[in-house]
Amino acid sequence: MSQFTHPSPLVAPHSAGDSAPAQAVPAGACDCHMHLYDPVAPYAPGPVLQHTQASVADYQRLQARLGLTRNVIVQPSSYGVDHQVLLAGLRAFGGTARGVAVVQPSVDEAELSTLNEHGVVGVRFNLVQVGATTPEMLAPVAERVRPLGWHVQIHARSEDLLALEARLLALDMPIVIDHYARVGTEPALTPHIIDTVRRMLATGRVWLKLSAPYIGAPGPQGDDMLGMFVRQLAADHLEQLVWGTDWPHVTEATKPDDALLMDVLPQWLTDQERRQILVDNPARLYSFGPR
Repeated sequence: MSQFTHPSPLVAPHSAGDSAPAQAVPAGACDCHMHLYDPVAPYAPGPVLQHTQASVADYQRLQARLGLTRNVIVQPSSYGVDHQVLLAGLRAFGGTARGVAVVQPSVDEAELSTLNEHGVVGVRFNLVQVGATTPEMLAPVAERVRPLGWHVQIHARSEDLLALEARLLALDMPIVIDHYARVGTEPALTPHIIDTVRRMLATGRVWLKLSAPYIGAPGPQGDDMLGMFVRQLAADHLEQLVWGTDWPHVTEATKPDDALLMDVLPQWLTDQERRQILVDNPARLYSFGPR
């Protein structure tokens, strides 16, 4: 017998654990929020989040472990508006992936065309890790990307999301809110965030990502709060919910077990609801087309 032990085929970089989800994942399931990192690519100026390599091959191990077949690569704030890692990832994944970019109002048409041809379908405003985008850019960026049929994705602190509700809805295009709208990060504002999200989802043009629960509601009672929140939303706005891992969990020094993060969905949702969130809604939002 060899003295060396081999890692389980279900071990994936930047994710704890080595087991598949307890409940089988429906065919065509999509991870709607993950990032790629390449140590060769330069980071944007300023105090941006940094991470070791998180490659396509690394992520494909996680995909195999979780039973996922589609994914959405979100440009991290770490790279600003330099999309070389995003574009390389989209080329590597081919038609099973879509992208969300970060652009400014001055972006030229050639870059927009390149991003669109590679499968980018949206632009992200990260107002938490402040850097390349600001709230003032929302309307002018929306004007640039609206002809492409893209959406606007936003990650904002509670008070900022409340303040931006009217401005976001006025864009008159699909809006995607990150990380459970950070519903549990400011307890005093939680009831207002719940009301705002329900109101926005009711328009049919706003979507919520069930991603990064450690950001959405940190702390020991976080899962209970998120479970209640998701069950309320699923009852009335099931078609506006999508799910994501947030791999490689760049904000977390201790990486979570992605199978366990996925295992909360059957605790909160019926099989039909889970299929809607993992398969049908992403296909519609990210233009994956028929399975």
